[in-house]
Amino acid sequence: MLFKWNYNAPTTEEQQAAKELGEKLSIGPVLALLLLRRGITTESAAKRFFRPQLADLINPFLMKDMDVAVDRLNDAMGRKEKILVYGDYDVDGCTAVALVYKFLQQFYSNIDYYIPDRYDEGYGVSDKGLEYARETGVKLIIILDCGIKANEQIARAKEMGIDFIICDHHVPDEELPPAVAILNPKRPDDAYPFKHLCGCGVGFKLMQAFAKNNGIPFSRLIPLLDFCAVSIAADIVPVTDENRILAFHGLKQLNQNPNIGLKAIIDVCGLNGRELSMSDIVFKIGPRINASGRMENGRKSVDLLVERDYQAAVRMARHIDEYNEQRKDIDRQMTEEANQIVARLESQKHQSSVVLYDENWKKGVIGIVASRLTEIYFRPTVVLTRDGDFATGSARSVTGFDVYAAIKSCRDLLINFGGHTYAAGLTMRWSDIPEFRRRFQQYVEEHIQPEQTEPTLNIDAVIDFRDVAKRLHNGLKRFAPFGPCNPKPVFCTEAVYDYGTSKVVGRDQEHIKLELVDSKSGNVISGIAFGQSASARYIKSKRAFDIAYTIEENVFKRNLIQLQIEDIRPREE
Repeated sequence: MLFKWNYNAPTTEEQQAAKELGEKLSIGPVLALLLLRRGITTESAAKRFFRPQLADLINPFLMKDMDVAVDRLNDAMGRKEKILVYGDYDVDGCTAVALVYKFLQQFYSNIDYYIPDRYDEGYGVSDKGLEYARETGVKLIIILDCGIKANEQIARAKEMGIDFIICDHHVPDEELPPAVAILNPKRPDDAYPFKHLCGCGVGFKLMQAFAKNNGIPFSRLIPLLDFCAVSIAADIVPVTDENRILAFHGLKQLNQNPNIGLKAIIDVCGLNGRELSMSDIVFKIGPRINASGRMENGRKSVDLLVERDYQAAVRMARHIDEYNEQRKDIDRQMTEEANQIVARLESQKHQSSVVLYDENWKKGVIGIVASRLTEIYFRPTVVLTRDGDFATGSARSVTGFDVYAAIKSCRDLLINFGGHTYAAGLTMRWSDIPEFRRRFQQYVEEHIQPEQTEPTLNIDAVIDFRDVAKRLHNGLKRFAPFGPCNPKPVFCTEAVYDYGTSKVVGRDQEHIKLELVDSKSGNVISGIAFGQSASARYIKSKRAFDIAYTIEENVFKRNLIQLQIEDIRPREE
């Protein structure tokens, strides 16, 4: 009832190819077809996909400036210079700082870290941060997940005698900052084969290169891979190629022997005792790391991530958990206010974008509100708040639309902006908001495709309940870790009925706990449909309906599988 369903039935050729690949791999045709549709057509490619190997990580020295960066880092250590690891206040930045700081601290003591205050300093390289570096005698700054557009600040730092190594993944401008080394696979002059590393991933590559150059065994880096998994999941980068390898082994580390700070977060938010997935990071771990920077100062998250004492880490994790609860309250309030504004703005009802502003909204939460509104209205969204004479904001996008390009088209109105395809930040004069809104809307109107503003659900395969067996679920687990470009497979079963025991559940009676019977096989299976209680009356009427769903393990009853219903469609439609 919510989504437009997209399904392409397999051709005769695909069915034959799936049968042949399935026989070679000893897997069923459903799983083999999922591989084919991910571009995996050979036995060897499938084995690499199912068993990602750290040995297949790309040589870090293929990244432009990597040799220069490692030489400068070696020189700093050799000359006993003070090194500052500087990062953004979001999950990607905090995990990147923790990874680089923890690794280098094993070999070098004259090192410190710095996270700018979102409210006092803003994004990226700040004057206060540079002053702190100057006062503490810093000669080299390794900046992570930001810095690619900090031309003026890095030029000023150079005059102070402070060098920069930039580790960033955001889209660079035509003119690059005067840093000693700029590590960014999105540089147009960089031939690095994988372009979609997150900021923490770029930091990891620098540490990999440093270790390789100094004869440090790669095994010393493995305990830090959980930071990579957390940043890849939270920053919503493609979970393919090198990111898949880092996420796969990072999740393994997170489940078997996580860093003490991450272990404390896992325990405090009730995830201990179960196998953690990318979804657990996105919905539980990531928001807590983010909450510190959103509500107060991101440094507290890094303090937690580098903490060595478990009891101290638990105290810090509880403190950050309180920030997360405060963040959720503000998030709900702001989203409700934003929804009311959208409802009042007749002019925006039929437009293909949403641009909202309120001078009282909290700067640290506007990115979440933009994400919420994008999910509700399925349109590229910009949410702005006031900061003196300026407006600062966050943009989020819908599938397939480049919101960074839309913002860049208004760059003459902007004081600062940065980001990538689906998320960006921007600053402008408060008085320029109406003109920005007009031009942003015009760009979106001219470039967005109609289907991009519709909620769509891509169906991977149509199956019967007799196919939904433990063997299929175990096979699907091998496709993990899931994320962009490797989504969790969605299945459809047609003409199912209520078995007679389905009921509405939840504090506000918003969910449906289902017992369904498949009209073809007669098999009965349980499921949960979150937020879909509006369909309950139809379901209880004993009429047939189609369901789109993922196959999950029941968290409370191990070894029992259930369906997580993504959408319900009456047969009459």
